[in-house]
Amino acid sequence: MTGTNFKKKVDQLWKNLSENLDEVHRNKADVLQYAEEILMDTDKAIRKLKEYVSQYQFEDWSEEIYFFKVTKPKFVSIYIYYSKLLSIESSKPYADPSVLKNYYETERANLLYFYQEHKEFISYYRRRATYLDKKYFVKFKFDFKLRLSPEFYSYDEHFTTSHDHTVSQILANDRLDLYLTTKINAEFVTDHIVFQSSPLEWTAPKVALTELLYALYQTKCFNAGKAEPSEVFRWAETALNINLGNYHKTLSEIKLRKADRTKFLNLIKHNMELYLDNSDE
Repeated sequence: MTGTNFKKKVDQLWKNLSENLDEVHRNKADVLQYAEEILMDTDKAIRKLKEYVSQYQFEDWSEEIYFFKVTKPKFVSIYIYYSKLLSIESSKPYADPSVLKNYYETERANLLYFYQEHKEFISYYRRRATYLDKKYFVKFKFDFKLRLSPEFYSYDEHFTTSHDHTVSQILANDRLDLYLTTKINAEFVTDHIVFQSSPLEWTAPKVALTELLYALYQTKCFNAGKAEPSEVFRWAETALNINLGNYHKTLSEIKLRKADRTKFLNLIKHNMELYLDNSDE
């Protein structure tokens, strides 16, 4: 398998998984149901990813490092996140709000333990440092002087480096932290209830809103860039009393525009500049 073919296969695998997850989120409201289905879809994708790696020889260290530092953790972090989410939600007590809040706070405290245990590597990762990447993210290059996962020897050495799983845990825990914070924060619940009763409606074309939301998503405007597209679109649909339908298809249609692909964004920019110019007069 060539490098180009490998990249195309992996990119398509990620695209398919992302679209499947969005579809599950849109069609299943119950967290236990959609978490279970997402786990099955993600497991299949990771197995397929492992198959691709077994058929491919990385061309150089930089390509291998990128795969184990960025690509693989994207997939595995989804599995870890929904595994923990399923465990938390299936075990939560059916009690009054104060008890439930304490339950979520305890779960969040468990995340803090992970951050404390791995604080040196987390600092390295968040600073986007690279000087230890050959030890952290190249197969068979682990250093016993570095902190290794207790489960390291349970992993397939041909599909594992010393720290790619830790990156996956960081990504999953960051997302879980946002989820638990939302559950704990009573003000969010109040805002959300008011928000749902808002009389505002989106009256411009649906394709315009899709274009805008994707632009905001790509600019990492929601949850510090950690929100999924499905979360962004569900939020907009609820806030603006609109059904955006298959927004993946709409985005594909936007990509096929021969000219002015960002027509609505350009219109917004033009109108804003016009307003500012007139305000200066």
